Amino acid sequence: MQTKNKKRKFRYVWNFPGFGGWTAIFFGFLYIPIFILVCYSFNSSKFAMIWTGFSFRWYAKLFSNDDIQTATINSFIVAFAAAPLATIIATFSALALVRGGEFRFREFSSGLITLPLMVPEIVTAVATLIFFASLGINLGLINVIIAHTVFCIPFAFMPIKAALEAMDPNLELAARDLYSDKTSTFKTITLPLLTPGILSGFMLAFVISIDDFIITLMVAGGGATTLPVYIYSMVKMGVSPEVNAVSSLMLAFSIFIVTLYWFFNRKINN
Repeated sequence: MQTKNKKRKFRYVWNFPGFGGWTAIFFGFLYIPIFILVCYSFNSSKFAMIWTGFSFRWYAKLFSNDDIQTATINSFIVAFAAAPLATIIATFSALALVRGGEFRFREFSSGLITLPLMVPEIVTAVATLIFFASLGINLGLINVIIAHTVFCIPFAFMPIKAALEAMDPNLELAARDLYSDKTSTFKTITLPLLTPGILSGFMLAFVISIDDFIITLMVAGGGATTLPVYIYSMVKMGVSPEVNAVSSLMLAFSIFIVTLYWFFNRKINN
């Protein structure tokens, strides 16, 4: 009887002793440093961790810093080029795997597309650098765009594939029964229903691209510095409130994009 009560007591993970405390420690360790960084971005002192008063001084300085503005523009150029390309490739890949009929290497192909998610990013970065060097490709931002496009494909692929698998195939079959050709069926049935998944894939690829550091550091040439690489160069010279300010702005932008991704992903699941 006691054994039965114990099993019932520990049926859910939050019923285990100490679960609440360890959860609080985990979230505190994860989010308290971010909270401190945001708070000290409003510090009026020139020292990063010595609070002297509230000020927008470092945010104003950011908008007058030409180097940061150039790095930000480069980041957006890369993201707005790489994310759509990765999303288009991911969309056609998902359509081929989910709606392309039965073929022998379906699971292998799906695993091959998602493999970069399991491979350490530094391995991908070094491999991409060697590939560009062996071909003699040194096109500045074009190198970064190519590398980001390839790296972002699996991130865009996963929500698009999930949306396709959740879609009722009978709707497309009904359209075909009503003498709609493949192109019309795709335009009027498949694409509108798949749009939330495509948007989710695009936003996920976009935020991955704009936040990427390791691959960009490896393949970017002169004049192709993006914002994460520029922040790294600032940190090497010493952490200042300006670094806190630019990091806080990147955090806010990433949260905004991820929130949009969550919204569209929730729409898919519902």
